[in-house]
Amino acid sequence: MFFASDNGGPTHPQILEAVTKANEGYRSGYGADAEMDRVRAMIRELFEAPEAAVYLVATGTVANSLALATLCQPWDAIFCTPLAHIEEDEGNAPEFYTGGAKLTLVGEGDKMTPEQLRAAIAAKGGSVHNPQRGPVSITQVTERGRVYSLTEIEALCGVAKEFDLPVHLDGARFANALVALGCTPAEMTWKAGVDAVSFGGTKNGCMGVEAVIFFDPKHAWEFELRRKRAGHLFSKHRYLSAQMLGYLTGDLWLQTAQQANANCDRLAAGMRELPGVEFIAEPQANIIFAKMPRALHKRLYDAGAYYYLIEGELEGDDPDELLLGRFVCDWSIGAEGVDQFLSAAKG
Repeated sequence: MFFASDNGGPTHPQILEAVTKANEGYRSGYGADAEMDRVRAMIRELFEAPEAAVYLVATGTVANSLALATLCQPWDAIFCTPLAHIEEDEGNAPEFYTGGAKLTLVGEGDKMTPEQLRAAIAAKGGSVHNPQRGPVSITQVTERGRVYSLTEIEALCGVAKEFDLPVHLDGARFANALVALGCTPAEMTWKAGVDAVSFGGTKNGCMGVEAVIFFDPKHAWEFELRRKRAGHLFSKHRYLSAQMLGYLTGDLWLQTAQQANANCDRLAAGMRELPGVEFIAEPQANIIFAKMPRALHKRLYDAGAYYYLIEGELEGDDPDELLLGRFVCDWSIGAEGVDQFLSAAKG
């Protein structure tokens, strides 16, 4: 009954098999391995972007941070929401890797609107005393489990283009969003106006690999230099390549996302039947944010369920007080794990 994070699940056997195969013999290092050649070709075909620059790193934090550093100057503002992953969960890594670019918060929650973004951009620049206008970063899936529609992404990118600014998509849960929208990778990225994407693998069955994709290859050399300088160019790069190769082969990346989203749908349906449960946002991918009575949280924790309490304390006098929890489904939990959780909730 592990619902704390999709980082906590096992690596998919197909990916482990790919890593084991790559462990045979010798390969050139630093991304010159044959596996990376195949990965690059597969991602370009997948995204319908034959000229795209494609790189691999081990963590989502460095994928986002180095991508943004490549798209901006140290004196720029990076526009994102208050609940963007780069704001909430990356320990000032974007500021560190950009050399000081300022995260500028747009809106009040996990999503921004075109009107909010336009106003935030218009307020910057024009004086040497202010942060200058820099890239827009969109978190997809959001940190409240919601998904930007293609229309919403296009509208935000349109605002960015009004000011000649690049757009970065933080796709740590890229596959979950894609499955939810029923679209193609190209439609959710460059066709909507996105310039760079962090294409996540770790949360969706990989051991630890993320792709960084620039649709304009003019950014390639700078990213390579930044990755090396940051200490994130792996000498035994084949183990990153092998993970991504296993992830992409046979559309495993879509299958695991479909499984995770289906698990979440099953969990959400069961939670709706529990007394006192209130969803703060309609689940759209593989994450649920729900308020539940303290007594229900205690019952679940006592039964061995593991998830995060976002607001409120488990210990308290009022059993009916609503506490906010986050419930994340990965590909491996399955109907049995979900049903075990729901059974424990019912007591």
